[in-house]
Amino acid sequence: MHDDIRGHGGDGPCGAAPASHSLMPPLFDWEFAADPYPAYAWLREHAPVRRTELPSGVEAWLVTRYADARQALADQRLSKNPVHHHETSAHGKGKVGIPGERSANLMTHLLNIDPPDHTRLRRLVSKAFTPARVAEFEPRVRELTDRLIDAFADRGEADLIHEFAFPLPIYAICDLLGVPAEDQDDFRDWAGMMLRHHKPGEPGPPRGGVGRAVKKMRAYLAELIHRKREKPGEDLISGLIRASDHGEHLTENEAAAMAFILLFAGFETTVNLIGNGTYALLRNPRQRALLSDAVAAGDDGLLATAVEELLRYDGPVEIATWRFATEPLEIGGVRVARGEPVLVVLAAADRDPAKFGDPDVLDLRRRDNQHLGYGHGIHYCLGAPLARLEGRLALSALLRRLPDVRLALPPDELRWRGGLIMRGLRTLPVEFAPEHR
Repeated sequence: MHDDIRGHGGDGPCGAAPASHSLMPPLFDWEFAADPYPAYAWLREHAPVRRTELPSGVEAWLVTRYADARQALADQRLSKNPVHHHETSAHGKGKVGIPGERSANLMTHLLNIDPPDHTRLRRLVSKAFTPARVAEFEPRVRELTDRLIDAFADRGEADLIHEFAFPLPIYAICDLLGVPAEDQDDFRDWAGMMLRHHKPGEPGPPRGGVGRAVKKMRAYLAELIHRKREKPGEDLISGLIRASDHGEHLTENEAAAMAFILLFAGFETTVNLIGNGTYALLRNPRQRALLSDAVAAGDDGLLATAVEELLRYDGPVEIATWRFATEPLEIGGVRVARGEPVLVVLAAADRDPAKFGDPDVLDLRRRDNQHLGYGHGIHYCLGAPLARLEGRLALSALLRRLPDVRLALPPDELRWRGGLIMRGLRTLPVEFAPEHR
Protein backbone atom coordinates (compact mmCIF):
# COMPACT_ATOMS: atom_id res chain seq x y z
CA MET A 1 0.00 0.00 0.00
CA HIS A 2 1.51 3.33 -1.05
CA ASP A 3 1.50 5.91 1.70
CA ASP A 4 1.40 9.19 -0.24
CA ILE A 5 -1.70 10.95 -1.51
CA ARG A 6 -2.39 11.29 -5.20
CA GLY A 7 -3.39 14.43 -7.03
CA HIS A 8 -2.84 18.10 -6.21
CA GLY A 9 -3.86 17.64 -2.59
CA GLY A 10 -0.85 15.47 -1.76
CA ASP A 11 1.68 15.30 -4.54
CA GLY A 12 1.41 18.85 -5.87
CA PRO A 13 1.91 19.45 -9.58
CA CYS A 14 3.47 16.03 -10.08
CA GLY A 15 0.31 14.01 -9.32
CA ALA A 16 -2.41 13.55 -11.92
CA ALA A 17 -5.54 11.44 -12.08
CA PRO A 18 -6.35 9.77 -15.38
CA ALA A 19 -8.15 12.06 -17.81
CA SER A 20 -11.85 11.34 -18.22
CA HIS A 21 -13.03 14.29 -20.27
CA SER A 22 -13.07 14.39 -24.05
CA LEU A 23 -11.51 17.82 -24.66
CA MET A 24 -7.72 17.92 -24.68
CA PRO A 25 -6.24 20.22 -22.01
CA PRO A 26 -4.16 23.13 -23.35
CA LEU A 27 -0.52 22.43 -24.11
CA PHE A 28 2.50 24.67 -23.50
CA ASP A 29 0.83 27.41 -21.44
CA TRP A 30 1.77 28.42 -17.87
CA GLU A 31 -0.61 25.97 -16.25
CA PHE A 32 0.77 23.18 -18.41
CA ALA A 33 4.34 24.05 -17.36
CA ALA A 34 3.34 23.76 -13.70
CA ASP A 35 1.55 20.43 -14.20
CA PRO A 36 1.77 18.74 -17.61
CA TYR A 37 0.63 15.33 -16.39
CA PRO A 38 -3.16 15.66 -16.87
CA ALA A 39 -2.61 16.70 -20.49
CA TYR A 40 -0.18 13.83 -21.02
CA ALA A 41 -2.68 11.39 -19.52
CA TRP A 42 -5.29 12.66 -22.00
CA LEU A 43 -2.87 12.25 -24.91
CA ARG A 44 -1.89 8.72 -23.87
CA GLU A 45 -5.55 7.71 -23.77
CA HIS A 46 -6.99 9.61 -26.76
CA ALA A 47 -4.14 10.58 -29.12
CA PRO A 48 -0.91 8.80 -28.16
CA VAL A 49 0.81 9.90 -31.40
CA ARG A 50 -0.46 13.38 -32.23
CA ARG A 51 0.80 16.12 -34.53
CA THR A 52 0.87 19.41 -32.66
CA GLU A 53 1.95 22.96 -33.46
CA LEU A 54 4.60 24.00 -30.99
CA PRO A 55 5.12 27.54 -29.63
CA SER A 56 8.06 27.94 -32.04
CA GLY A 57 5.75 27.42 -35.02
CA VAL A 58 7.12 23.95 -35.87
CA GLU A 59 4.63 21.11 -36.23
CA ALA A 60 5.83 17.88 -34.63
CA TRP A 61 4.49 14.48 -33.64
CA LEU A 62 4.22 13.98 -29.87
CA VAL A 63 4.68 10.34 -28.78
CA THR A 64 3.33 9.71 -25.27
CA ARG A 65 2.89 5.95 -24.62
CA TYR A 66 5.79 3.99 -23.16
CA ALA A 67 5.92 1.21 -25.76
CA ASP A 68 5.77 3.69 -28.67
CA ALA A 69 8.30 5.96 -26.99
CA ARG A 70 10.82 3.17 -26.44
CA GLN A 71 10.41 2.03 -30.04
CA ALA A 72 10.87 5.55 -31.41
CA LEU A 73 13.97 6.24 -29.32
CA ALA A 74 15.70 3.22 -30.86
CA ASP A 75 14.38 3.61 -34.43
CA GLN A 76 17.31 4.41 -36.73
CA ARG A 77 14.88 5.80 -39.31
CA LEU A 78 14.45 8.73 -36.95
CA SER A 79 17.53 10.86 -37.49
CA LYS A 80 18.99 13.36 -35.05
CA ASN A 81 20.35 15.55 -37.84
CA PRO A 82 18.14 18.64 -38.40
CA VAL A 83 19.09 18.69 -42.09
CA HIS A 84 16.41 16.05 -42.66
CA HIS A 85 13.81 18.50 -41.37
CA HIS A 86 15.03 21.60 -43.16
CA GLU A 87 15.39 19.89 -46.53
CA THR A 88 12.15 17.92 -46.66
CA SER A 89 9.51 19.25 -44.28
CA ALA A 90 6.77 21.60 -45.33
CA HIS A 91 5.68 22.03 -41.71
CA GLY A 92 8.72 23.66 -40.15
CA LYS A 93 8.78 27.44 -40.29
CA GLY A 94 10.19 27.76 -36.79
CA LYS A 95 13.52 26.76 -35.32
CA VAL A 96 14.63 23.43 -33.92
CA GLY A 97 17.58 22.63 -31.70
CA ILE A 98 19.37 24.61 -28.99
CA PRO A 99 19.15 28.44 -29.28
CA GLY A 100 22.31 29.98 -30.66
CA GLU A 101 24.15 26.76 -31.51
CA ARG A 102 23.84 27.19 -35.29
CA SER A 103 25.12 30.77 -35.39
CA ALA A 104 27.98 29.84 -33.05
CA ASN A 105 29.00 26.89 -35.27
CA LEU A 106 28.31 24.37 -32.51
CA MET A 107 26.00 21.98 -34.32
CA THR A 108 28.37 19.01 -34.59
CA HIS A 109 27.63 17.28 -31.31
CA LEU A 110 26.09 14.02 -30.14
CA LEU A 111 22.51 15.33 -30.06
CA ASN A 112 22.57 16.38 -33.71
CA ILE A 113 24.36 13.58 -35.56
CA ASP A 114 23.84 9.96 -36.58
CA PRO A 115 26.19 6.99 -37.06
CA PRO A 116 28.96 6.68 -38.11
CA ASP A 117 29.97 10.15 -36.84
CA HIS A 118 27.90 9.66 -33.70
CA THR A 119 29.62 6.33 -33.03
CA ARG A 120 33.06 7.88 -33.44
CA LEU A 121 32.42 10.90 -31.20
CA ARG A 122 30.58 8.92 -28.53
CA ARG A 123 33.44 6.43 -28.34
CA LEU A 124 35.88 9.28 -27.67
CA VAL A 125 33.81 10.97 -24.99
CA SER A 126 32.55 7.82 -23.29
CA LYS A 127 35.99 7.26 -21.79
CA ALA A 128 35.28 10.14 -19.39
CA PHE A 129 32.07 8.56 -18.10
CA THR A 130 33.11 5.01 -17.25
CA PRO A 131 32.03 3.83 -13.78
CA ALA A 132 35.64 3.99 -12.62
CA ARG A 133 36.12 7.61 -13.78
CA VAL A 134 32.82 8.70 -12.27
CA ALA A 135 33.72 7.01 -8.96
CA GLU A 136 36.98 8.98 -8.92
CA PHE A 137 34.91 12.16 -9.15
CA GLU A 138 32.86 11.40 -6.02
CA PRO A 139 35.11 13.17 -3.48
CA ARG A 140 35.00 16.37 -5.55
CA VAL A 141 31.20 16.27 -5.77
CA ARG A 142 30.97 15.70 -1.99
CA GLU A 143 33.26 18.69 -1.44
CA LEU A 144 31.11 20.88 -3.71
CA THR A 145 27.83 19.89 -2.05
CA ASP A 146 29.14 20.68 1.43
CA ARG A 147 30.75 23.94 0.33
CA LEU A 148 27.51 25.15 -1.24
CA ILE A 149 25.43 24.19 1.81
CA ASP A 150 28.00 25.86 4.08
CA ALA A 151 27.22 29.17 2.35
CA PHE A 152 23.59 29.24 3.54
CA ALA A 153 23.24 26.66 6.33
CA ASP A 154 23.47 29.22 9.13
CA ARG A 155 20.83 31.54 7.60
CA GLY A 156 17.82 29.28 8.07
CA GLU A 157 16.58 29.96 4.54
CA ALA A 158 17.77 29.50 0.97
CA ASP A 159 16.71 29.20 -2.63
CA LEU A 160 17.81 25.65 -3.36
CA ILE A 161 17.78 26.21 -7.12
CA HIS A 162 19.93 29.32 -7.28
CA GLU A 163 22.21 28.47 -4.35
CA PHE A 164 22.54 24.70 -4.68
CA ALA A 165 21.01 22.81 -7.62
CA PHE A 166 22.25 25.28 -10.25
CA PRO A 167 25.89 25.83 -9.20
CA LEU A 168 26.67 22.23 -8.19
CA PRO A 169 26.57 20.61 -11.65
CA ILE A 170 28.02 23.63 -13.45
CA TYR A 171 31.13 23.56 -11.27
CA ALA A 172 31.32 19.77 -11.51
CA ILE A 173 31.14 19.69 -15.31
CA CYS A 174 33.65 22.56 -15.53
CA ASP A 175 36.07 20.47 -13.45
CA LEU A 176 35.49 17.50 -15.73
CA LEU A 177 36.11 19.58 -18.87
CA GLY A 178 39.21 21.22 -17.39
CA VAL A 179 37.92 24.79 -17.12
CA PRO A 180 40.24 26.64 -14.70
CA ALA A 181 38.66 27.61 -11.37
CA GLU A 182 39.11 31.33 -12.09
CA ASP A 183 36.96 31.01 -15.24
CA GLN A 184 34.15 28.89 -13.82
CA ASP A 185 32.01 31.81 -12.65
CA ASP A 186 31.95 33.07 -16.25
CA PHE A 187 30.61 29.68 -17.29
CA ARG A 188 27.99 29.93 -14.56
CA ASP A 189 26.89 33.33 -15.91
CA TRP A 190 26.75 32.11 -19.52
CA ALA A 191 24.84 29.02 -18.49
CA GLY A 192 22.38 31.20 -16.59
CA MET A 193 21.84 33.30 -19.70
CA MET A 194 21.32 30.22 -21.86
CA LEU A 195 18.69 28.88 -19.44
CA ARG A 196 17.25 32.34 -18.75
CA HIS A 197 18.13 31.61 -15.13
CA HIS A 198 18.71 34.59 -12.86
CA LYS A 199 18.45 35.55 -9.20
CA PRO A 200 14.92 36.13 -7.90
CA GLY A 201 14.02 39.80 -8.27
CA GLU A 202 16.58 40.45 -10.99
CA PRO A 203 15.50 41.16 -14.60
CA GLY A 204 15.85 38.33 -17.06
CA PRO A 205 18.43 38.31 -19.87
CA PRO A 206 18.02 40.96 -22.59
CA ARG A 207 16.60 40.04 -25.97
CA GLY A 208 19.18 38.05 -27.88
CA GLY A 209 21.07 37.32 -24.67
CA VAL A 210 20.90 33.55 -25.16
CA GLY A 211 22.63 33.72 -28.54
CA ARG A 212 25.29 36.08 -27.21
CA ALA A 213 25.96 33.79 -24.25
CA VAL A 214 26.41 30.81 -26.59
CA LYS A 215 28.84 32.79 -28.78
CA LYS A 216 30.86 33.88 -25.74
CA MET A 217 31.05 30.29 -24.61
CA ARG A 218 32.08 29.19 -28.11
CA ALA A 219 34.89 31.77 -28.22
CA TYR A 220 36.11 30.73 -24.79
CA LEU A 221 36.08 27.04 -25.70
CA ALA A 222 38.12 27.72 -28.84
CA GLU A 223 40.71 29.57 -26.74
CA LEU A 224 40.70 26.83 -24.08
CA ILE A 225 41.26 24.13 -26.72
CA HIS A 226 44.34 26.01 -27.96
CA ARG A 227 45.65 26.31 -24.39
CA LYS A 228 45.06 22.63 -23.70
CA ARG A 229 46.85 21.66 -26.89
CA GLU A 230 49.94 23.55 -25.69
CA LYS A 231 49.65 22.31 -22.09
CA PRO A 232 47.35 19.28 -21.79
CA GLY A 233 46.07 17.93 -18.49
CA GLU A 234 44.02 14.95 -17.34
CA ASP A 235 40.67 16.56 -18.17
CA LEU A 236 38.12 15.72 -20.85
CA ILE A 237 39.08 18.46 -23.32
CA SER A 238 42.74 17.38 -23.14
CA GLY A 239 41.60 13.81 -23.78
CA LEU A 240 39.65 14.89 -26.85
CA ILE A 241 42.69 16.76 -28.14
CA ARG A 242 44.96 13.76 -27.58
CA ALA A 243 42.52 11.56 -29.47
CA SER A 244 42.44 14.07 -32.30
CA ASP A 245 46.21 14.23 -32.44
CA HIS A 246 46.40 10.42 -32.62
CA GLY A 247 44.32 9.92 -35.73
CA GLU A 248 40.71 10.03 -34.50
CA HIS A 249 40.08 13.03 -36.79
CA LEU A 250 38.31 15.24 -34.25
CA THR A 251 38.13 18.76 -35.68
CA GLU A 252 38.33 21.88 -33.52
CA ASN A 253 34.65 22.58 -34.25
CA GLU A 254 33.76 19.06 -33.13
CA ALA A 255 35.80 19.42 -29.94
CA ALA A 256 34.18 22.77 -29.12
CA ALA A 257 30.71 21.44 -29.92
CA MET A 258 31.29 18.37 -27.77
CA ALA A 259 32.42 20.49 -24.82
CA PHE A 260 29.41 22.78 -25.35
CA ILE A 261 26.82 20.01 -25.38
CA LEU A 262 28.38 18.24 -22.40
CA LEU A 263 28.16 21.51 -20.50
CA PHE A 264 24.63 22.31 -21.70
CA ALA A 265 23.11 18.84 -21.36
CA GLY A 266 25.36 17.71 -18.53
CA PHE A 267 24.34 20.35 -16.05
CA GLU A 268 20.75 21.35 -16.80
CA THR A 269 19.56 17.77 -16.41
CA THR A 270 21.17 17.65 -12.96
CA VAL A 271 19.78 21.05 -11.94
CA ASN A 272 16.30 19.70 -12.60
CA LEU A 273 16.98 16.29 -11.07
CA ILE A 274 18.01 17.93 -7.79
CA GLY A 275 15.30 20.61 -7.89
CA ASN A 276 12.39 18.43 -9.01
CA GLY A 277 13.54 15.59 -6.78
CA THR A 278 13.84 17.75 -3.67
CA TYR A 279 10.42 19.27 -4.34
CA ALA A 280 8.86 15.83 -4.76
CA LEU A 281 10.32 14.73 -1.42
CA LEU A 282 9.04 17.87 0.30
CA ARG A 283 5.56 17.13 -1.06
CA ASN A 284 5.69 13.49 -0.01
CA PRO A 285 6.72 13.57 3.67
CA ARG A 286 6.45 9.83 4.35
CA GLN A 287 8.66 8.98 1.41
CA ARG A 288 11.07 11.67 2.50
CA ALA A 289 11.15 10.22 6.02
CA LEU A 290 12.01 6.79 4.59
CA LEU A 291 14.91 8.27 2.65
CA SER A 292 16.10 10.38 5.59
CA ASP A 293 16.21 7.30 7.79
CA ALA A 294 18.13 5.41 5.10
CA VAL A 295 20.65 8.23 4.71
CA ALA A 296 21.16 8.39 8.49
CA ALA A 297 21.72 4.62 8.52
CA GLY A 298 24.12 4.70 5.56
CA ASP A 299 21.71 2.73 3.36
CA ASP A 300 22.91 3.62 -0.15
CA GLY A 301 20.58 1.02 -1.67
CA LEU A 302 17.44 3.04 -1.01
CA LEU A 303 19.20 6.23 -2.09
CA ALA A 304 19.97 4.63 -5.46
CA THR A 305 16.40 3.41 -6.07
CA ALA A 306 15.09 6.79 -4.87
CA VAL A 307 17.04 8.63 -7.56
CA GLU A 308 15.65 6.27 -10.21
CA GLU A 309 12.09 6.82 -8.96
CA LEU A 310 12.54 10.60 -8.91
CA LEU A 311 13.81 10.40 -12.49
CA ARG A 312 10.67 8.50 -13.46
CA TYR A 313 8.19 10.47 -11.37
CA ASP A 314 9.14 14.01 -12.41
CA GLY A 315 12.35 13.73 -14.38
CA PRO A 316 14.56 16.58 -15.60
CA VAL A 317 14.06 15.87 -19.31
CA GLU A 318 10.41 16.26 -20.24
CA ILE A 319 10.76 15.58 -23.96
CA ALA A 320 13.64 13.87 -25.76
CA THR A 321 15.59 16.00 -28.21
CA TRP A 322 14.47 16.34 -31.82
CA ARG A 323 14.21 13.45 -34.23
CA PHE A 324 13.34 13.60 -37.95
CA ALA A 325 11.91 10.85 -40.14
CA THR A 326 14.31 9.93 -42.94
CA GLU A 327 11.59 7.92 -44.67
CA PRO A 328 7.86 7.31 -44.19
CA LEU A 329 7.28 5.22 -41.08
CA GLU A 330 4.64 4.21 -38.58
CA ILE A 331 4.57 4.90 -34.83
CA GLY A 332 1.70 3.55 -32.77
CA GLY A 333 -0.36 2.94 -35.88
CA VAL A 334 0.07 6.52 -37.11
CA ARG A 335 1.82 7.34 -40.39
CA VAL A 336 4.70 9.82 -40.14
CA ALA A 337 5.91 11.37 -43.39
CA ARG A 338 9.54 11.80 -44.39
CA GLY A 339 11.10 14.91 -42.87
CA GLU A 340 8.53 15.37 -40.13
CA PRO A 341 9.82 16.04 -36.60
CA VAL A 342 9.08 13.53 -33.84
CA LEU A 343 9.25 14.43 -30.15
CA VAL A 344 9.20 11.55 -27.66
CA VAL A 345 7.54 12.75 -24.45
CA LEU A 346 9.54 10.99 -21.75
CA ALA A 347 7.47 12.50 -18.95
CA ALA A 348 4.30 10.99 -20.41
CA ALA A 349 5.85 7.60 -21.14
CA ASP A 350 7.18 7.34 -17.59
CA ARG A 351 3.65 7.80 -16.18
CA ASP A 352 2.11 5.17 -18.50
CA PRO A 353 -0.07 2.81 -16.42
CA ALA A 354 0.46 0.12 -19.04
CA LYS A 355 4.10 -0.01 -17.90
CA PHE A 356 4.18 1.20 -14.29
CA GLY A 357 1.87 0.25 -11.44
CA ASP A 358 0.38 3.30 -9.70
CA PRO A 359 2.41 5.59 -11.97
CA ASP A 360 1.23 8.84 -10.33
CA VAL A 361 2.46 7.70 -6.91
CA LEU A 362 5.99 8.38 -5.72
CA ASP A 363 7.39 5.07 -4.44
CA LEU A 364 11.08 5.25 -3.56
CA ARG A 365 11.15 1.47 -3.09
CA ARG A 366 10.01 0.84 -6.69
CA ARG A 367 12.26 -1.90 -8.08
CA ASP A 368 11.02 -2.69 -11.60
CA ASN A 369 11.73 0.81 -12.84
CA GLN A 370 12.86 0.77 -16.45
CA HIS A 371 12.09 4.44 -16.94
CA LEU A 372 13.13 6.47 -19.99
CA GLY A 373 14.34 9.47 -18.01
CA TYR A 374 17.74 9.41 -19.72
CA GLY A 375 16.52 8.04 -23.03
CA HIS A 376 17.06 4.68 -24.71
CA GLY A 377 19.10 3.29 -27.58
CA ILE A 378 22.30 4.70 -29.05
CA HIS A 379 21.46 8.20 -27.83
CA TYR A 380 21.06 7.14 -24.19
CA CYS A 381 22.43 9.99 -22.06
CA LEU A 382 26.21 9.63 -21.92
CA GLY A 383 26.50 11.62 -18.70
CA ALA A 384 23.81 9.66 -16.83
CA PRO A 385 26.32 8.04 -14.40
CA LEU A 386 27.67 11.45 -13.37
CA ALA A 387 24.17 12.94 -13.08
CA ARG A 388 23.08 10.03 -10.90
CA LEU A 389 26.13 10.50 -8.69
CA GLU A 390 25.48 14.23 -8.31
CA GLY A 391 21.78 13.67 -7.62
CA ARG A 392 22.46 10.98 -5.04
CA LEU A 393 25.09 13.01 -3.18
CA ALA A 394 23.07 16.24 -3.36
CA LEU A 395 19.92 14.69 -1.90
CA SER A 396 21.93 12.85 0.74
CA ALA A 397 23.69 16.07 1.82
CA LEU A 398 20.44 18.05 2.01
CA LEU A 399 18.69 15.41 4.11
CA ARG A 400 21.69 14.97 6.36
CA ARG A 401 22.47 18.64 6.99
CA LEU A 402 18.99 20.22 6.76
CA PRO A 403 16.80 17.52 8.32
CA ASP A 404 13.82 19.82 8.93
CA VAL A 405 13.91 21.63 5.56
CA ARG A 406 10.46 22.77 4.39
CA LEU A 407 8.91 24.85 1.62
CA ALA A 408 8.86 28.59 2.29
CA LEU A 409 6.04 29.24 -0.20
CA PRO A 410 2.76 27.48 -0.97
CA PRO A 411 3.27 25.07 -3.89
CA ASP A 412 0.91 27.01 -6.17
CA GLU A 413 3.17 30.07 -5.89
CA LEU A 414 6.19 28.26 -7.29
CA ARG A 415 7.04 28.87 -10.93
CA TRP A 416 8.30 26.29 -13.38
CA ARG A 417 10.71 26.74 -16.24
CA GLY A 418 9.01 24.81 -19.01
CA GLY A 419 10.25 24.18 -22.50
CA LEU A 420 10.21 21.61 -25.22
CA ILE A 421 13.04 19.60 -23.69
CA MET A 422 13.76 20.38 -20.03
CA ARG A 423 11.36 21.16 -17.19
CA GLY A 424 12.33 22.39 -13.74
CA LEU A 425 11.59 24.87 -11.00
CA ARG A 426 12.74 28.45 -11.42
CA THR A 427 13.15 28.80 -7.66
CA LEU A 428 12.77 26.54 -4.64
CA PRO A 429 12.65 28.75 -1.51
CA VAL A 430 12.98 26.73 1.71
CA GLU A 431 13.30 27.29 5.43
CA PHE A 432 15.10 25.20 8.07
CA ALA A 433 16.66 25.43 11.50
CA PRO A 434 19.97 27.29 11.13
CA GLU A 435 23.03 25.10 11.36
CA HIS A 436 25.39 26.32 14.08
CA ARG A 437 29.04 25.75 13.36
